Amino acid sequence: MTFESDLIETLMAPPPPEALAMMRLSLFDWAACARAAVDEPVAQITRAMVLDEAGAPQAALFGGGRAPARAAALVNGATSHALDYDDTHFAHIGHPSVAVCPAAMAVGQSVGAQGAAILHAALIGAEASVRVGVWLGRGHYQIGFHQTATAGCFGATLAAARLLGCDAGQTAHALGLATTRASGLKVQFGTMGKPYNAGIAAANGVESALLARAGMTSRPDALSCDLGFGATHHGAAVTVPDGWLFPQVSHKFHSCCHGLHAMLEALGELRSTLHPDHVARVEIDTHSRWLTVCNQAAPQTGLGAKFSYRLTAALCLAGRSTAAVATFSDAACTDPALVALRDRVVVLGDDDLTETAARVRVVLQDGTVRTAFHDLAAPLDPGHRAAKLRAKAAALLGDALADKLWQAVQSDDFGQLIG
Repeated sequence: MTFESDLIETLMAPPPPEALAMMRLSLFDWAACARAAVDEPVAQITRAMVLDEAGAPQAALFGGGRAPARAAALVNGATSHALDYDDTHFAHIGHPSVAVCPAAMAVGQSVGAQGAAILHAALIGAEASVRVGVWLGRGHYQIGFHQTATAGCFGATLAAARLLGCDAGQTAHALGLATTRASGLKVQFGTMGKPYNAGIAAANGVESALLARAGMTSRPDALSCDLGFGATHHGAAVTVPDGWLFPQVSHKFHSCCHGLHAMLEALGELRSTLHPDHVARVEIDTHSRWLTVCNQAAPQTGLGAKFSYRLTAALCLAGRSTAAVATFSDAACTDPALVALRDRVVVLGDDDLTETAARVRVVLQDGTVRTAFHDLAAPLDPGHRAAKLRAKAAALLGDALADKLWQAVQSDDFGQLIG
């Protein structure tokens, strides 16, 4: 049995209720992040491009208008990742929803699928993206590939294939076609190229599934065979654990790279007892893998700030809300007080920490030392998670629209999510 056939067979089994419940929360969070990002440049540029093409109005776009399913997936994927505020799965360090949900929603609308079918397909795609990411291994990510885009493409493909009614053979060919389309580089982090990667993954998944359903064939084991995607993209063919992985997804409550969140939570425990003028030095211990992801030492743009331990720590210590999108601005990068505080921050790699944990040590001018530790893997009660996500959506969109999206997700009325 190949990895591909095993993946397809595994995802044919009915998912556990807790996995569907978590996907429902992620779908709500995804829509809220996208709605809040419709005026971002990458959203406007991609939306204008596909509307100028004037294709068949198969699926709705965030920000208005309709487009072919493949084009809608591109726009909605890029838009939903524009704020970098969407969910993350640390098993493969990727953002499942922004690659998979746009594909599932676009294809679902194009074929008139019911909400429950779209939710199930989105869960299958999200689970697949995590499983492919785990199978590829950390070497794939460390060498420079963006898992959201690469592993995410395969998840988007399976979500689209399910909604299109592809049989097992067509689905295998769709995965094979996706191997020659999946792409995305970490070097784009801190630019509009990063959210574009999510749109590429969603669109590639839709395209691969549409072509396979129409009869296009491929090498079905092109993900795992010699000279296949894994072999040529630094994949390690890691054994994937049993059981559903998606329920371990993490949601963001800070508007920046998820690699920074454990540090921000730890600093947040200390902030009320500190004055930034009294801080002499800040030491941040984090897993060394994050040093190639979100350790821009002196970012010059708001997008770059979302990938900077030093500046984000300065924002937190200065009392700026890292949950607010507007905090991450070009002006913050050159603010003299923030730059001075930023330059007192030192980031250190510590592989004894997990990728979800961080330790901070704040040395004050009088020699006093304050320390804190946080691990994002700590369990979060489902009701508390839902409340935090609803509060986040309200802060992004206002109470009325946030409640409208929440009610739409709870009632499977997903047509209300995009607009």
